[in-house]
Amino acid sequence: MAAALQERLQTASTEFQKIQGELSSAVDARQKLDAQLSENELVRKEFASLTDENTVYKLVGPVLVQQDQAEAKQNVDTRLDFIKSEIKRVEGQLKDLGEKAEKKKMELVEIQAALQQGAAPAPVAA
Repeated sequence: MAAALQERLQTASTEFQKIQGELSSAVDARQKLDAQLSENELVRKEFASLTDENTVYKLVGPVLVQQDQAEAKQNVDTRLDFIKSEIKRVEGQLKDLGEKAEKKKMELVEIQAALQQGAAPAPVAA
């Protein structure tokens, strides 16, 4: 019985570590999306202060190419919508992974408790 519990403990521990890794990756993705969101909101704010006489350039490789102002604004708005939808998706993923991690953690605690009960010396009958 103890060997079976040890094996379950090892399997659950490995699964918990895998979930923790996925959680860490999702947190990194969320942070990158936050940075992109703030950068694009800053660009949108800058576009709001432009007049029709201002020229907008887009960096394409090592070259600056003139771009239509309305098209540039539309591109930024589209990018912002995409980033916001990705943030929602990643937040859902974070929630799911957090719940999975919590369940796996509880399973680990239960297995460890069962192992400790099995390892404890039996009470001596008088």
